[in-house]
Amino acid sequence: MERLDVINMAKKENVKTSELTKEEAIEQVVSLANAGHSPSKIGLILRDEYNVKNFRELTNKSLQEVLNENSLLTDIPEDLLNLIKRSVVLFTHMETNKKDFSAKHGYELTVSKIRRLSRYYIKKNKLPSDWRYTPETAALLVK
Repeated sequence: MERLDVINMAKKENVKTSELTKEEAIEQVVSLANAGHSPSKIGLILRDEYNVKNFRELTNKSLQEVLNENSLLTDIPEDLLNLIKRSVVLFTHMETNKKDFSAKHGYELTVSKIRRLSRYYIKKNKLPSDWRYTPETAALLVK
C-alpha cells in the first residue's frame, strides 16, 4: 500500500459522521436560534459540536428555510446587519476623533457596501422597497 492510501484511510476512520436525525437537527437549530445565536453561528455550532457536515444534505432544507418556517429570521439579513453594526462603530469613533481620515474613508466604504447590499435585498424582496440607510436609524437598529 502506498503512503497516501494509508493516510487517507486513517483520516476516514477518525472522522465521525453526524449522529443527529433530521428531526433532531431541526430541533437543535430552533433551540439555538431561540437562545439568540445568528444563523452563521448556528451553522458553526452544528459543524463543530454535532458533526453535521452539510445541513442541507441531512434535512433537505437550508438553515434559512428552517428558521423562516419557525418565524425566527430577523427582518434585516445577517450580513447587512453586520455591516450596519460596523458603520455605527466607525461613526461613533469619527465623532470623537475628528482628524481620523482613514476611519472616515472606512466609514464611507462601509456605507457604500450597505447601500449596494440593500439595493440587492430590495430587488429580492427581503427588505421593504422604502428601506433606506441613515446613521440615526442604524444606531437604533444596533441597540
